[in-house]
Amino acid sequence: MQIPVIFQTVGLLTLSNIFMTVAWYGHLKSLASRPWWIAALISWSIALFEYLLQVPANRIGYTQFSLAQLKIMQEAITLTVFVPFAMIYMNQPFKLDYIWAALCLVGAVYFIFRS
Repeated sequence: MQIPVIFQTVGLLTLSNIFMTVAWYGHLKSLASRPWWIAALISWSIALFEYLLQVPANRIGYTQFSLAQLKIMQEAITLTVFVPFAMIYMNQPFKLDYIWAALCLVGAVYFIFRS
């Protein structure tokens, strides 16, 4: 039994976003005392896994979704990954602005996915 395209795409994009978020922001906490170029090399090595998941996600998704739909899906997933990362790993407080940003993305998803 084949997994539906939407689940393959969302699942791979979510995993990709986890790697992306760690690569982009994790070094701010875990490598803060190291030179920037060490953080860059480690981030690039983590980002490799992002691309190993993102490229197939977009190829699979593009069989059913438009380019714009894939991009908006990516942005919505990014926020759902980023907020817990910021709060749990980076010890950032929850902000009401996260809700407003999410509502804006819900609007973007609605407009891009309506027929």
